[in-house]
Amino acid sequence: MVNLPTVKQLRYLVALEKHLHFGHAAEACFVTQSAFSVAIKDLETLLNVSLVDRTNRSVVFTSAGKLVAQQARLVIFDMEGIVDIAKSVQEPLSGVLKMGVIPTIAPFLLPKILPKIRKSFPKLELYLIEEQTKKIHQLLLEGELDILLLALPFELMNTETISIFNDPFKLAYKKGTILIDPENFSPNRHNNDSIMLLEDGHCLRDHALSACSLGRKGNISKFSASGLYSLIQMVDSDLGVTFIPQMAIDSGLLKNTKVQTKDLKDKSYREIGLAWRKSSVRKQEFKLLADVIQESVGK
Repeated sequence: MVNLPTVKQLRYLVALEKHLHFGHAAEACFVTQSAFSVAIKDLETLLNVSLVDRTNRSVVFTSAGKLVAQQARLVIFDMEGIVDIAKSVQEPLSGVLKMGVIPTIAPFLLPKILPKIRKSFPKLELYLIEEQTKKIHQLLLEGELDILLLALPFELMNTETISIFNDPFKLAYKKGTILIDPENFSPNRHNNDSIMLLEDGHCLRDHALSACSLGRKGNISKFSASGLYSLIQMVDSDLGVTFIPQMAIDSGLLKNTKVQTKDLKDKSYREIGLAWRKSSVRKQEFKLLADVIQESVGK
């Protein structure tokens, strides 16, 4: 009979690949560094191959180590999938669920949907991480997250998605502005540099460019904002106009400002949806979660 690595050894190896530091990886696994090092060494002995090159200052994975760590992550996914299957049979959406949410959704949608989620799934332990789309997608593929709440479309490898609802864009401008004529506004007929958007890296910027037909990117202001709150402050100072999603407006984002909004002539929106790994066994549970979110928004 072939001796196989233990789940503990595989988890330690994945942690070491993530932190590239024995001390930090051991701390993340809640064990002493000496016990952690012994486990990795035992794994190398079992496999009869060197997985990492150790120096005083760094840890470098060998080519074999990278392949083993990649496969170890998949094995852990499958092991966790077995537990998830058992839980879903007993009671859907119970236990731990780690969700990634993007910053242009989290503060506006979560207060509306979390009470309904808690009521519908009282045994669910929901952990939230707020990061930009690329980051949470990476964490999803690495197994650090189970599901994403994000804006679509977005190129997501090895995932399945479900659209929940559309979030319309509105033109936002300061009352009395002379930068544009709100009544006759056209995305591609306006003063140069008058449209302000979020900085690169936010999918909301790309969605606004696409959904609002901003074909002439030369007309976009060279000044940008890191978040919607600062973007609105710049619009309130009449430095430019922008496009704001309806959920942000509904949350009271424009309160105590002179910023007004107007419907766009074309149907301009982003899709709000969920995404999960294709290999996840919790697809039906995630669809239940989508239904609850849709119901919450509908109310």
